[in-house]
Amino acid sequence: MLPPTDLQAEITEIKQYFAREYQSSHALKSPPHITLYPPFKWLPENLPQLNQCLCEFAANYAPITVTLDGFGAFAPRVIFIHPLKTPELMTLQGDLMGYLASNLGLVDERSKNQSFAPHITVAFKDLTPSAFKAAWPKFRDRPFSTQFTAHNLTLLIHDRQRWNICSQFPFLQS
Repeated sequence: MLPPTDLQAEITEIKQYFAREYQSSHALKSPPHITLYPPFKWLPENLPQLNQCLCEFAANYAPITVTLDGFGAFAPRVIFIHPLKTPELMTLQGDLMGYLASNLGLVDERSKNQSFAPHITVAFKDLTPSAFKAAWPKFRDRPFSTQFTAHNLTLLIHDRQRWNICSQFPFLQS
């Protein structure tokens, strides 16, 4: 799920800060987003089936308000902007996991054992533990507070370099 373009630009500036100051640029390989379903392999020839499934799923949900509130971390390598775990966001994610399992047989084994922790990553993977240790005190209490309304789901596809927007699936319009 992507925030609106103006908020994406603001979050991308934070990602660029991490690239400059902490040599952590991996987060720049995707647009700012909240992952509702973890990455998975899918054959390109089956993309129409995936698109149809996501289109049908999204059409049954109203747009949701997402509240971003500060920064969080998965020590010692990930810093993110923290979305609140609202009932709407948690239900949407859980329903999506179930829908993809029922309709496409997509089951993420790791997610079965972990609760959903929504986040918008600003630094990870190439953020070294020492850079994390230097950066986290600066971001732990840094204010970042805003809301946006998500009007659709977005499918990102990896091209072996970065994650790109493939398709968007609008939520039910009231």
